[in-house]
Amino acid sequence: MTDSQQPATNERERQFSVQRIYTRDVSFESPNVPDIFRGEWKPRHELNLNTKITPLDAHVYEVVLGVTVTVKVEDKTAFLVEVQQAGIFTAQGFSEEELGPLLGAYCPNLLFPYAREVVSDLVVKGSFPQLVLQHVNFDVLFAQQQAANQNQPAADAQPVH
Repeated sequence: MTDSQQPATNERERQFSVQRIYTRDVSFESPNVPDIFRGEWKPRHELNLNTKITPLDAHVYEVVLGVTVTVKVEDKTAFLVEVQQAGIFTAQGFSEEELGPLLGAYCPNLLFPYAREVVSDLVVKGSFPQLVLQHVNFDVLFAQQQAANQNQPAADAQPVH
């Protein structure tokens, strides 16, 4: 093999693996039972997502996907579910430009089905109709967050009128 046919060093050493996926924290609250069961069931759902990335060791990261679901009927909270689904991932040989989307979009995408299952199970065990969260495009969310972060310093520098 000639030098031009040799893969670049970082391509040969590029490794990604899932070491562990686990539920880090769970909370289910239903502050208005049993009264909430007595009325007409016309719920409004609110979904909030966040991601936290913590380096654990060289090339080892914990990624925590936070999922909060709030369901209200009129002005009363029917239930609130909070799940922190986490994973430990090894990512070696990736550039900084590649590492951001890998940890900020790809890993949350791997964690989301687990979090969705926990949410669904808790809601049913709370005696509410099954709630299955729709798929989330973490690539788009990551890109939007990156764009917002890039625009933030420029917005801060603008004079206020």
